[in-house]
Amino acid sequence: MTEPGDPTGSTRRMPTVDPAGGDPQTPGPATPSAHEPVPTLEQGGGRAGRFWSARRVPAALLALVLLGAAGLLLYDIAAVRAGHPAMQWRRSLADGLAERHLDDVAVLVGAGIAAAIGLWLLLLALTPGLRDLLPMRRDRAGVRAGLDRTAAALVLRDRAVEVPGVQSVRVRMGRKKAKVRALSHFRELDDVRNDVDAVLTTAVRELGLAKPPGLSVQVHRPAKKG
Repeated sequence: MTEPGDPTGSTRRMPTVDPAGGDPQTPGPATPSAHEPVPTLEQGGGRAGRFWSARRVPAALLALVLLGAAGLLLYDIAAVRAGHPAMQWRRSLADGLAERHLDDVAVLVGAGIAAAIGLWLLLLALTPGLRDLLPMRRDRAGVRAGLDRTAAALVLRDRAVEVPGVQSVRVRMGRKKAKVRALSHFRELDDVRNDVDAVLTTAVRELGLAKPPGLSVQVHRPAKKG
């Protein structure tokens, strides 16, 4: 409101009184935390399934083969309808199919190759692929993230080499299990193994994977030289 006698005509905000009997407060801009909860790792954002590969190369090769075969066959059919003789390959194929029996070696080999190609295409169509990409937890709906297995292995290796007594570490990161092989040049092997297992258990949990892999930790002494 505008107070009388104010030459500037500026508008002043009147203080509001706390209903609980507190001191007058001046209302400020509403913060986002007053309306929306802070996102946490416990909030579910949907099922974190594996990422599907587009498989553009097999699809492009199959499309090219089918396009070439269909184009060649249609051209030969159009030529025959126009009064020209059929191509030699189609006459030979028709004669061979008419003369050969189903138990012929050539027929069985061709059928086996066609069945193998069909099974391979079905396998590509029914499996996700992208085995090197590990899905992470979906903490917010509409957001998906993945972690490369090589990057996850590097994180675990860097954590493991920080353990006292560890000289070197090799990590093989799989989708279900992480195999860790460490070399220790001092301290008891059992103590080093327990420390490495505890550190890597925490590291795997901090990776934020949808399905944390199991740990297999082995600690050995380095081979003696000479």
